[in-house]
Amino acid sequence: MPKSLGALVRKLLVLALVGLVAQLIDGSLGMAYGLTSSTLLLVAGVAPAAASASVHLAEIGTTLAAGVAHWRFGNVDWRVVTRIALPGAVGAFAGATLLSSISTEAAAPWMAGILFTLGAYLLIRFARPLRTDRVGGRLRSRFLGPLGLVAGFVDATGGGGWGPVATPALLVSGRMEPRKVIGSVDTSEFVVAGAASIGFLIGLGSEGFLLPTVAALLIGGLIAAPLAAWLVRIVPAQLLGAAVGGVIVLTNARTLIRSAELDGPARPALYALLAAGWLAALVFAVRALRRTRRARAEAAEAAAAPAAAAGVPAEAAAAASAGEVPADLATTGTATPR
Repeated sequence: MPKSLGALVRKLLVLALVGLVAQLIDGSLGMAYGLTSSTLLLVAGVAPAAASASVHLAEIGTTLAAGVAHWRFGNVDWRVVTRIALPGAVGAFAGATLLSSISTEAAAPWMAGILFTLGAYLLIRFARPLRTDRVGGRLRSRFLGPLGLVAGFVDATGGGGWGPVATPALLVSGRMEPRKVIGSVDTSEFVVAGAASIGFLIGLGSEGFLLPTVAALLIGGLIAAPLAAWLVRIVPAQLLGAAVGGVIVLTNARTLIRSAELDGPARPALYALLAAGWLAALVFAVRALRRTRRARAEAAEAAAAPAAAAGVPAEAAAAASAGEVPADLATTGTATPR
């Protein structure tokens, strides 16, 4: 095998691995496929616009598969999908057009800054207990429309961000079941990825898409999809979210530090500070996970005590308390954030 062909094969295998890892993370957290893929592509030296364009084209396939699966399991609120996907498509198209129009030198720190901010947000979010209670009422269009617009714009300009922006906002509202938040956001992302791809096609032309990269990311993502469903039952999402957030922060910090031309003792000191913040977030995530598991155990005991006194079987008591403790808490010890 010629050396050039061998190098190409190795590169595509690495990119397929990137897609696989990104999909494993996305399947476990309900977010961060684009965030992880774009970060790793930037590290590999791919231009920001080409990285975002290639990731979004690959996402058309992965989000279509995810959307169909969520629809079959009844995890999609179509009212929310229509009200968030269309503004999201507008924002994504505008973001793709903007990113396509600026130089690589200007785009690199901009994109790294967005990814750094989203990574820091993941650190903070997963270091705290996640809300599991619900309130009444439906989400209004005046909330969903602007949310979709902002999330779509951030997603296209940053190479990822639809899930990290849209999913927490819907979860915090407390007006949707977590599984429907996950399904609706994943399903609507198909429209957002398509709109972003059209924007990049107009702005960059067909040569802006690295088709071998797209194919490798897509293949890796499709392979990982069933594995992610297994992983979410094994690895607590709270710890995985904090771990991934730290990797994204440190990786993109390198680009920002290089752009700021920081030298001398400032550079290692900044890296040490970020690493300490990552460690602190992991410690807080472990504590939040333990508190959640303790609350789950206490809720189960409280439900079982009166049931035992009334002669109700333990299985029936457990079923009665299922509405108080979501299934994802029972499997991972933390609410699955998507």
